[in-house]
Amino acid sequence: MTHRHSERRTGPFDAGLQLERTSLSWRRTALSVAVGSLVSLRLLPEWLGGAEWVIPGMIGLLLACLLWAVSHRRHHAFMLRRSRGDEPRIGGALALMLIAASVASVGLLALIAVLLTRL
Repeated sequence: MTHRHSERRTGPFDAGLQLERTSLSWRRTALSVAVGSLVSLRLLPEWLGGAEWVIPGMIGLLLACLLWAVSHRRHHAFMLRRSRGDEPRIGGALALMLIAASVASVGLLALIAVLLTRL
């Protein structure tokens, strides 16, 4: 068995595969947010006793939809640039801001829920 060390790759094997994996991971993240939101829609009103506890789940579903749309748009923009032969690049941090905002809002709502149940 002979190895050719003289033929070194300077770039990734297939740049499209990296973009595909990144896109799939963002979609899994959006799906996870959606599932967590659906669970909260089912359990929070029952556990905390009130219809107003549907709101966090609805906000989470909205954020999951936005995250899915941003992921889809980014993937198509990457693939379009790649098909033209251009260097694929990240166009912004909107998806990261959505994740940060959703995590912060879930934490704030959890704090409110704890404080309200202790009163």
